Amino acid sequence: MIRGSCLCGAFRFELDRIVGPFELCHCSRCRKVSGGMGLPMIGVEAQDFRVLHGNDAHVTYEAPLLNTPPRYHVYFCRTCGTALPTPNPAGWLEIPAGLFDDDISDRLDRRIYVEHRQAWEAEIGDVPALDREAIGAYRRAMVEEGNDD
Repeated sequence: MIRGSCLCGAFRFELDRIVGPFELCHCSRCRKVSGGMGLPMIGVEAQDFRVLHGNDAHVTYEAPLLNTPPRYHVYFCRTCGTALPTPNPAGWLEIPAGLFDDDISDRLDRRIYVEHRQAWEAEIGDVPALDREAIGAYRRAMVEEGNDD
């Protein structure tokens, strides 16, 4: 069992397993949400995810559409402002990596939207770096192969 929570503890969850991917998104919106170099997100299947407390702690912000749907949604705790996963997962969801209370063995799979990196950001070892075009091609190939990672 893997547990996690927001900063104030109003939102708590557990999950059975992580399926991935584990990505660090450098897009401008994820950078703003995290307040740092990007937002590290870990993929899990909705069937493996359970909210233990605090579904009512969620507040949603829907950002204006930039290019193509879907819109960018930010879910956060109404008390402490911590970024949260979607309150109504269907199939698969991403969880901000900083929410995990338990140590996870997964390591970063890739950095995405690296064309939005800031000059002050350091490289992260040998983690693959994909720009918008590369991540789009990668995801299209995964859908065609029937693999969600």
